[in-house]
Amino acid sequence: MGFKDAGVRIRVEKGLRDEFLETCRRQDTPAAQVLRQFMREYVAEHSDETAEPCRKTPGTPKGAKT
Repeated sequence: MGFKDAGVRIRVEKGLRDEFLETCRRQDTPAAQVLRQFMREYVAEHSDETAEPCRKTPGTPKGAKT
């Protein structure tokens, strides 16, 4: 794998973060490795889609344009 030169910062619920890190620890796998693998698989699965993604934000009224 090549040199990593970009970072991603996300916000998640503390409980989800804690469970994720604990699961990675139990599997003796770095969390970053799990996230990179997820990203690769997600891109491979969705890279040929032409439909625009839904950009609704939480709290957007039903039927509202975003």
